[in-house]
Amino acid sequence: MTNDVTRAADILKEHRESIDRLDAILVYTLGERFKHTQAVGKLKAEHDLPPSDPSREERQIARLEDLAKRADLDPEFAKKFLNFIIAEVIQHHQKHQE
Repeated sequence: MTNDVTRAADILKEHRESIDRLDAILVYTLGERFKHTQAVGKLKAEHDLPPSDPSREERQIARLEDLAKRADLDPEFAKKFLNFIIAEVIQHHQKHQE
């Protein structure tokens, strides 16, 4: 019984370490993504372009839903996640235009 508990604790530790590494990857990836979207926002402001691009956003959402399906991730979750990111990006773009 003790060996089972020890083995379960080891497996749990491995999963948690993986989760921690993946969380770090997500944060750094989002940071990199926002660097690019901020550059886009500045470019749009300099050229008086609208802060949002609904047709691109639709394409991106469809693309992400497809990627989510292939990755075995709930497409609705992926869509909500991207919509949240898009809203943040648009907010940043609007700030550049003020």
